[in-house]
Amino acid sequence: MGGCLALAACATAAPPTRGEGAATVPPASVPSLAATVEAMPKFLPRAEGPGLSAAIEAASAAQRACAARDVPVSVLVADVVGKPVVLLSGDGAGVRSQLIAQTKVNIVARYGKASGEVAAQAADDPQLTAAAAADPDIGVLRAGGFPVYRAGRMIGIVAVSGGSLGGDMTLDEKCAQVAVATLEGQ
Repeated sequence: MGGCLALAACATAAPPTRGEGAATVPPASVPSLAATVEAMPKFLPRAEGPGLSAAIEAASAAQRACAARDVPVSVLVADVVGKPVVLLSGDGAGVRSQLIAQTKVNIVARYGKASGEVAAQAADDPQLTAAAAADPDIGVLRAGGFPVYRAGRMIGIVAVSGGSLGGDMTLDEKCAQVAVATLEGQ
């Protein structure tokens, strides 16, 4: 697998030296995925989040809602700290949409509200925009990520990405809301 694993690595890594997909070396300040895995406990449980079956059902519902409009998207259902429970990438959805969905989840995990709300708030708050831009796990604030609540507390996060490529700038949010409704209704 070539390319960058973190947005910051993509911005600072040297271009591939030979052929498409040549491996790049992330900067020393960004730990490798292998180093991160080695440093963590072997049986560290996932944070609170939707169960696997419920996450698959919700992600499938959101993916179908966008596919019904002939728009392939990626749908990410995550736990409360933003770690994936399930990622569905529709037929024809780009790899970029998977990464953008993760940034939307990260926005919700960091700010505790819908990513679109944070993006709207940032329109009048240059410090918020700068903080997001400086965060290698966020970068650009985008709509399409939502917290999932049950009994008044957050139990997970949903994000959809790729809908805007179909021309509807609100499609990510509409399809993500399908997943949220599915999870909150269980």
